[in-house]
Amino acid sequence: MTIKTTQTTESVEDFINAFAATPQKKKDGFELLELMKAHTGYEPKMWGPTIIGFGLYHYKSERSKQEGDWPLVGFSPRKAAISLYVYSAAPGQKELLEQLGKFTMGKGCIYVKKLADINTEILKEMISGTIDFLQEKWGKQ
Repeated sequence: MTIKTTQTTESVEDFINAFAATPQKKKDGFELLELMKAHTGYEPKMWGPTIIGFGLYHYKSERSKQEGDWPLVGFSPRKAAISLYVYSAAPGQKELLEQLGKFTMGKGCIYVKKLADINTEILKEMISGTIDFLQEKWGKQ
């Protein structure tokens, strides 16, 4: 089984400019871009048509034969909400979620209406925790 979402060479900046539906989403998209780039030390890359990812790890599913590469953390400035891919259920993350601010939770991501609704210092802690957790589990690339 091949994974549909893979790293591409598309421009992250062009994507945000074209995809962010409102001036607020565009502003938040560029702020998140700088925050994650500075905090992770990784250059942003497009993953599939709509996800901006930082770093990568190689995983192998314990339940199926699926394996592949995936960004350590990322986000997408979607129309309804900004999707944050920063949650890994790493130790301490549930407690950080309680301090994050206003969001809703999906299966593997956090949705925020706007960046001002959350505490970016807590977000940085979640990013660090997720990267540490994933690199410990799957190894550094």
